[in-house]
Amino acid sequence: MSILWTIIIGFVAGVIAKFIMPGDNEPSGFILTTILGIVGAFVATYLGQALGWYRPGEGAGLIGAVVGAIVVLLVYGMIAGRQRRPI
Repeated sequence: MSILWTIIIGFVAGVIAKFIMPGDNEPSGFILTTILGIVGAFVATYLGQALGWYRPGEGAGLIGAVVGAIVVLLVYGMIAGRQRRPI
């Protein structure tokens, strides 16, 4: 059941992050939006534990997942922007 909640929270976090940071070269679709949110939650959990905001074993919530997804979108935009330049 926790995997189902992770997918649902990941999807909601991905949708909110894409609403906050719209762009042309971002991943789209249900599956990629869900993956974006889940990866954002993992990024937020890792950074939060490294900075001491979360205890070991404690995960990020919805707000942390949204912030992590925005960070992932920023990094993705920088990488995708570099690769689209013609040689």
